[in-house]
Amino acid sequence: MIIAALVTAILGCLFILFIGGRFLLAPRVATAGFGVADDRPRAFTSIKGVRDITSGIVPLVVLLVAGPHAFGWVLVAAAITPIGDAIIVVTNGGKLRQALSVHGATAVVLVIAGLILALA
Repeated sequence: MIIAALVTAILGCLFILFIGGRFLLAPRVATAGFGVADDRPRAFTSIKGVRDITSGIVPLVVLLVAGPHAFGWVLVAAAITPIGDAIIVVTNGGKLRQALSVHGATAVVLVIAGLILALA
């Protein structure tokens, strides 16, 4: 039973990676698959809000359940998000200064804090 649950969970993780990649590579197809029109900015700000809340809760659950070592590695992995956000800002007409001061700084903090915890 545990192996079946683990395999199912891993497949779910791989599937959500596919969905995320599809939003980057084929946004119109992904948007249609998600169920909202691609001309509805409020839908996308809501999606981002839910994802950000999840991004804050999941590492805290890891900290509570698995401790600081695992939490540190999760923080390092989570740095992908602000790095991606910085790239999105710069490639969509945003200012490099804001991309680096907000998203770049967040990524640096996550990596430094994460490595300190992971390697302690």
